[in-house]
Amino acid sequence: MIWRWVHLSALLLGGLTSPTPSSQRTTNTDKESCRIYRSGRSADCLGRQYENIPWRQFPSTLEEIDLSYNKLQAVRVDDFLRLPQLHTLKLQYNKISHIDKDAFKNNMLLEYLNIFNNSLEEIPAAALSPLLNLKKLYMSNNLYKSAALAHSFSKFVKLKVLSMGGPLVMGLKKADLQPLKNIKLQEFAIKCSSDLSYYEPGSLEVIQTRDMGFDMAIDQRPHALPYMLQDIANKTFRAIQFRNIFEFMYYMEDEDIFKGLKDITAQQLVFHRGKFNENLLSMALMNLQDAPIKRLRLQYIDFARSPTFVDSGAGSSITDLALDKLDLWYISNPDILRFDWRFTWFNKVKELSIQHVYFNSVPCDAWVEMKVVEILDASNNRLNNEFLFNKQCDYRGAVPNLHTLNMSRNVLTSLRDLSMLTKEFKQLHVLDISYNQMGSAETTQDCVWQINITRIIAHHNPFVSEALQCLPTTVQYLDLSYCDLDQLDMMYFEKATNLKELLLSGNKIKYIPFKWKSQSLQSLSLDGNSFGLISKASFQDMPQLSQLRAGNNPFHCTCELHAFVQDTISKAKVNLTDWPWNYRCYHPEALLNTVISKFFPSHVACDTRLVIIICVVTTAAVILILMLICYIFDLPWYTKATYQIIRAKYRYHKEKGAGELENFTYHAFISYSHSDADWVREQLLPSLENNKNPYRLCIHERDFMPGKWIIDNIIDNIESSRKVIFILSRHFVNSEWCNYELYFTQQRAMGKTFGDVILVMMEPMDARSIPSKYCRLKKMLSTKTYLEWPQQVNLQAFFWAQLRSVLGKPTMIREERHSVKSRTLSVGEVSVIGPPIEDTRPEGATPNADKEAVPKDEIIKRNNCELSNQRQIPLVAL
Repeated sequence: MIWRWVHLSALLLGGLTSPTPSSQRTTNTDKESCRIYRSGRSADCLGRQYENIPWRQFPSTLEEIDLSYNKLQAVRVDDFLRLPQLHTLKLQYNKISHIDKDAFKNNMLLEYLNIFNNSLEEIPAAALSPLLNLKKLYMSNNLYKSAALAHSFSKFVKLKVLSMGGPLVMGLKKADLQPLKNIKLQEFAIKCSSDLSYYEPGSLEVIQTRDMGFDMAIDQRPHALPYMLQDIANKTFRAIQFRNIFEFMYYMEDEDIFKGLKDITAQQLVFHRGKFNENLLSMALMNLQDAPIKRLRLQYIDFARSPTFVDSGAGSSITDLALDKLDLWYISNPDILRFDWRFTWFNKVKELSIQHVYFNSVPCDAWVEMKVVEILDASNNRLNNEFLFNKQCDYRGAVPNLHTLNMSRNVLTSLRDLSMLTKEFKQLHVLDISYNQMGSAETTQDCVWQINITRIIAHHNPFVSEALQCLPTTVQYLDLSYCDLDQLDMMYFEKATNLKELLLSGNKIKYIPFKWKSQSLQSLSLDGNSFGLISKASFQDMPQLSQLRAGNNPFHCTCELHAFVQDTISKAKVNLTDWPWNYRCYHPEALLNTVISKFFPSHVACDTRLVIIICVVTTAAVILILMLICYIFDLPWYTKATYQIIRAKYRYHKEKGAGELENFTYHAFISYSHSDADWVREQLLPSLENNKNPYRLCIHERDFMPGKWIIDNIIDNIESSRKVIFILSRHFVNSEWCNYELYFTQQRAMGKTFGDVILVMMEPMDARSIPSKYCRLKKMLSTKTYLEWPQQVNLQAFFWAQLRSVLGKPTMIREERHSVKSRTLSVGEVSVIGPPIEDTRPEGATPNADKEAVPKDEIIKRNNCELSNQRQIPLVAL
């Protein structure tokens, strides 16, 4: 209905579709060309400061032209001559003072013409006469001095909308509108001067229209109003509007100028602008009590109390105003609500709308008088808690028929006070409290609501989550959009068992609560919040949910989100109403602003079972490969050897302490196989120890410490020797003990070089025949120069010279402090304390340094780099 009156008001002004003067474009000194669009059917020339119509820009196919808000002076015969398809022409807000007689002769299809607010001094009847298809004609607010219409207007049988007149029309004569007597209009508006001079009775009698608008001030001729009402009596209208009925002064006379309202049949009566006092308003309302008019609107009224009005105390004269709707909008003085000091004029009003009146309180007797009010709209005022809910008022039985209450856009802060006010409103179903200051924790205690409330509209309030507990739990519809909520109180939603539609748009909710239970919820809006995670489990406890709006959130594009989207779309149980463009990735950064409908993560990344299977298979494969590598490269053997080295070094440092590690006891440690022992005793030792400058060599048969662990003996003597000589042969590579000594020598060389290792090849050997566990030996043979023992006697002297050169000049070495052996050395014989114990164990057994000790009468003997492998390695001897 409000839009209907916007249309009628615009009709009085002369152009519904015209923008206001403030919307004119900025002056363009270059006179920007018109915009031609809709395939050459429309031209937009609005506000381009044209002084003449730019007809050369117009294609002949044009059907619509907007030339409003320019500086046009005239309309010439050639301006629209080439536009036979033209049916809409807008020329309002120009300076047109002349229109050629034949200006529209070739525009026979023209249906809409707007020449409102120009400078025409007379109605251009001759120019308009060819326009027999005209349906809407706006020609008011020009400089006409007369409203008389030419006879040619009687031919406009298709005319439906007509606005005419202007600020210089001083009055109406009976003959002025006679050409319209056979035309059935839908809307008619007449504008006259603010100083109406005359009105002949019967002037409006010929008008047949659905909506009638008067824009004329009767300040000087108030007695003309009864004649106007008489002319439109006994007719049926949808709406009648009086604009500025008293523009400059208040009516102070006693004559009832509204007595003709009793005979008016209209659905709605509007008073737009103008000055009203108590006397004038009382006259209008008294006559409306007997009129069949069911809707009344007072808008933009300047209300003032009458200085002569006296309250006799006998009661109000307005007690029987039966209206379907009463609108009081933009009234300058809130005293209009009780203009005769009472509220009795509300007692038979079904729908009461009081907006922009800016009252701040409702007296007790006002609630009592609203006996039949079903809808009360008190929005856009200044209501506050202190004056709205008065503890001295008795609200029992008040507004017994009220089912909808709108208190939006006020300054209310207390939900508790509002609940106390409305708890006696037995029929209340809908409550609108949007755009207030409600929702603080301090004013949300002990709320008691009417159990019939089913709809709460509370958007744009600063709610805290605790305030939800103060809302009625009987609601079926709840709007908490834009309430600054950062979390939700699940206890309230568990109690609100009837809730079907919930709006939470535009809040700051950071996460969707897990196990959000709502058995009745059917529609949920969560768009414009701050949560980024959403999954299939988020709404699984909402079995009735069918509508979901969750876009414009900072989504984390994860597998859970993808699964939720795919599940929701595929099952079609829940309709994502804002899908897909409002759903975009916010995280990770690489996917920023990606539309989620185009986000497709890999199957491997999202299938947990598949990931577990891949991990298990991969782990098993790695373990198998490691086991294979260990088997091929004999890693368990090296592990045990390393363990033995660590234990031996620990014992060595524990027993000897730190220091003197760089002073050697021996010039060389000899590592050899049992099969090469004879050569060592008969050739090597005599050649190196029986010289003028003898070398001191270490062999296990002679120099190992009795009673000491074998591993410790090996490690200690290797570390106490400057060089290590390996006597290489096929027997050497088949010996476990020789492999130990080679490995320990490598460990000793870690962090240094292999310069203290001397290789003596007793016989030719193919590196490929060496076992894989001797990988370091293979490497040394391929990278280090070795000595070969010549079988020819004449070459052996040169061999010994080479060996001595590699050993270097024998220098002074320290005496072995812990040795208890006597060393007697002769060619081909080595003497040791006690008889030698033959090694009866076969080769191939792994030495073990952690087994039982041998009897005390035995001496450790390692026969030429290996002990018998059929016996366990003795830990202690003697």
